[in-house]
Amino acid sequence: MALNRDFVGRTYPPSAPYEVSRVKIREFAAAIGDHNPLYRDQEAAQAAGYPDVIAPPTFPIVFSLQSGGGALVDPDLGLNLAMVVHGEQRFEYTRPVHAGDRLVMTSTITDIRTAGRNELLTVKSDVRTVEGEPVCVTYNTIVERGGAG
Repeated sequence: MALNRDFVGRTYPPSAPYEVSRVKIREFAAAIGDHNPLYRDQEAAQAAGYPDVIAPPTFPIVFSLQSGGGALVDPDLGLNLAMVVHGEQRFEYTRPVHAGDRLVMTSTITDIRTAGRNELLTVKSDVRTVEGEPVCVTYNTIVERGGAG
């Protein structure tokens, strides 16, 4: 069954704030095997001109689907979560995420398309501080395997 194309263009309200901590950044860096001192050492990060430790570039995956996640479980979309795999993730940065940030996301379903027997859904999330400062934009494409046809 094809996904409901009427969902393209739907925007979901800002998520609850996500509080970025040094511990969360350190745990994420450890999980991906990155030992960059800017992710672990406040003094090193400050010496490099950052207010605190910064997060690895892929860190927003931790929270980027919070805002648009409601769409993915909406039965009217027609997504079979049992058949979903991660397709692609990319990030466009205005500035790095750092410890102490309180971030909110507004997400929009930007594309739903068929590729062979699969359905691809792309969600764009604008990530800002609670004060409104732009931080990054995430693009997440998920694949529903065997969904078309």
